[in-house]
Amino acid sequence: MLNRIVLMGRLTRDPELRRTGSGTAVTSFSLAVDRDFKSQSGEKETDFIDIVAWRSTAEFVSKYFTKGRMAVVEGRLQIRDWTDRDGGKRRSAEVIADNVYFGDSKRDGGGDYGSAPAYGAPSYAASAPERGGQSDFAEIGEEDGELPF
Repeated sequence: MLNRIVLMGRLTRDPELRRTGSGTAVTSFSLAVDRDFKSQSGEKETDFIDIVAWRSTAEFVSKYFTKGRMAVVEGRLQIRDWTDRDGGKRRSAEVIADNVYFGDSKRDGGGDYGSAPAYGAPSYAASAPERGGQSDFAEIGEEDGELPF
């Protein structure tokens, strides 16, 4: 069986970092995710999806993400049944985040990552111009002879 979800959207509010009784970090936030199609009235529709992150992922999100930032979330869908104050049965869906990545660049989002760790950021996210012209790839010249493949 498979329960995997990948979402890309903007945070609708600043993440809330809390700690459980045993000190485990937990952060909750919500993503606004546009649908790929328009409604019959021609309007683009948006889903607002609740996200919960735990431990180091929670600390990462609360430190580097704010309202309006684009985020990519990988995780699993969880459905919870609960009882409201009036005794009514309720059901909630939320995504439990395994990984959270930056979905926009520092320039686009306007935020300051400071010395943001690589945790959650894909290794290919920064292009050569953003790293001062350095590249992980070396140019192969004609003098190099045959290619190794």
